[in-house]
Order: sequence, then structure tokens, then C-alpha cells
Amino acid sequence: MQADFLQQQLDFVSSQGLVLSTEHKAALQVSLELLRRNYKFNHVYFWGRILGLSADYFIVQGVGPNELKERKSLYSFNCMDWKLLPPATDEMIARSMLLRGRFMGDPSHEYEKTVAKKETEEQVIQDTEIKVKEEERLTSTIELINRETAVIPRAAFIMTPQNDVHRNRSFEGLSVTEAGKLKSYLHFTNPLVSKTKSILMQANLEESIDFLDCLEDDELKVFWSLQYERGNKLVILRNVLWPGYAFFHVPETTHFGHIYMGLGTKNIDFPFMI
Repeated sequence: MQADFLQQQLDFVSSQGLVLSTEHKAALQVSLELLRRNYKFNHVYFWGRILGLSADYFIVQGVGPNELKERKSLYSFNCMDWKLLPPATDEMIARSMLLRGRFMGDPSHEYEKTVAKKETEEQVIQDTEIKVKEEERLTSTIELINRETAVIPRAAFIMTPQNDVHRNRSFEGLSVTEAGKLKSYLHFTNPLVSKTKSILMQANLEESIDFLDCLEDDELKVFWSLQYERGNKLVILRNVLWPGYAFFHVPETTHFGHIYMGLGTKNIDFPFMI
């Protein structure tokens, strides 16, 4: 959610139970502008809130000129004092996904997990103990949620010949009809599917705006739930694998964004619920 329109955009997702207190909203309005100046970000977005047992993590992300690749995450407990998170690596994410249970609300807390490791040559199974700090788990969870759920409307961002990704000033919003289709939305993360498309399929794409993966190409589209609200004046897109995530778009306007407010745990039981 853009910091400049935070109050208005929070209202769009309030029907999903994603709300902030008046005190937190007021604190964010002040601190996010200071954050943008101090870190020299081009834009600052309120990412969401991860609920912990003793305290909650409020998350924001700042971006540079290339919004796809130049992105940093920060967390706070009071929406005023922000601390920079280290970037998540694939190894960090793999370790963090072995953990189960709630976040403690203490970045220095250290989890201990015993993992059975199989030796390929001798076929011997050994128990290996891994240690993961909560700060590492936090940044890994944010990165994983971004990879699996971050969404933008088609043509909202463009890629320049220099491979920079930034907002498309010509974007005026999706039409009411197009806003109700999964093919009108793209994953705002490094593309995986588009690189494997045939030459014939790529010929029908516009390189400057179709450089990301489309939700329509997901193997399991059942994870996405799209619905109109307020008549047809608002579109809400949810991902059932990550309860607490919601994307919104107001058709025929430039208003869109997403937010996550939840436990930071994946709904691994969903395949058994359908």
C-alpha cells in the first residue's frame, strides 16, 4: 500500500478484516515520510503486519528507481522506530520453512530444529540440528509471501530498454470487465513461466508490459479467489495459501495495492480442504 494513500487504501480492504487502529495509522503517516527521506527511497509501501505472541511486527518496504529489484524491508513494533532487515537468500528461506508455530515477537529469539538428513552414498540417516533466529525467519517469510502473492494489474508497470521497472504513467486502470479476470493480473516478482513459453505464445505479448508471469498461467489457479465488492467498484483478490493476504484494485482508476496481516504461516492444509 502506498504511504501517500494509506488511509484510503486501508478502507478498501477493511471488509476483509484487515484494519489498523487510529493510533497506528497516525504514527505511520508521520514515520513513513521520514523513512522515505532518511533512506532516500523513491517510494515507501506499507506491507502489512505479522502477528507475534508477545508483539506484532509492522512491515514496510522501500523501493528505488527499479521497483522490482531495488526493494528493502523494515520492521517496527510501534510504527515509529524502524529497523532494516537483511535480504533473504534461498538458503535462509529453506531453513525458515522448516519451522512451525507462531512468531514470538522477539527478533533475537533463536529457534532450534532437529532435521533428519540422509547421506546419499551410505544411505545413512543422521539427525542434524539447525538454529534460526527470528529476524532471519521474518525476512524469509516476507520474501516468500512476496514471491507467491505480490500482484499488480497488467500494464501498471513497464520495463524500459535498460531493464528498469517502474510505474507506467499511462496506466489508467483496468476496465470493469477486465478487472474480473485472472489474466489481467501479473506476479510482481522475477518471472519463471514467461521464460519457458513458446515463441508463438511470446509473439502475442507486448514486451514492455508482459515481462512478468500471469496469474492465469499458474498451475494451481484454485489458490486465488477474485470477487467484486461495492457493486463493481472494487475488486478484491485473495490467496488462500496465505490467509490474511488481500490485493485490491479500483477499476478505471490507478488505485491498487496489497497488504498482509496474519500469522506469517502458510495454510498447508488447504489441498485437503478442496
